[in-house]
Amino acid sequence: MSEKKKFTIEYEIKSSPRILYGFLNEPNGLTQWFADDVNIKDQVYTFTWDGEQQKAKLLLQKENKLVRFKWVDDEPQFYFEMEILQDELTNDVALAITDFATEDAISERKLIWNNQIEYLISVLGA
Repeated sequence: MSEKKKFTIEYEIKSSPRILYGFLNEPNGLTQWFADDVNIKDQVYTFTWDGEQQKAKLLLQKENKLVRFKWVDDEPQFYFEMEILQDELTNDVALAITDFATEDAISERKLIWNNQIEYLISVLGA
C-alpha cells in the first residue's frame, strides 16, 4: 500500500471569517455544501453522502480560524483541516484545506475539494 502524502490547497473566499466558520463546523452549515446530512454526537461528526455514512472525530477547533477532523477509520496521523486565513493588510480571506491522499489519488482528491469549495462559494454568495 502506498503511503499517503499531505497536500494543501488555498481558495480565496469573499466572506467574513465569522460567517465562513459556521459553514465549517456547524451541522447545518456543513450540510449546505459538504455532505447531504451531518450529525454530531460527542465530538464525532457523522457525514452522509448518497445514503453512505462516514464518521470523523473533531480533533481541533479554533473559533473563526480552523477545524481539524480525523476519519475514525483512518490511521491516527491522517486528518483533514479547513483553516481560515485573513491577510492583515488587505483583510482578504482565504480557506486553506489540508488533506492526505496516496500519490495517485491526490489529483482526484483535489478535484473533489475544488468542486466542494466551488459549491461553498456559491452557497455563501461570495
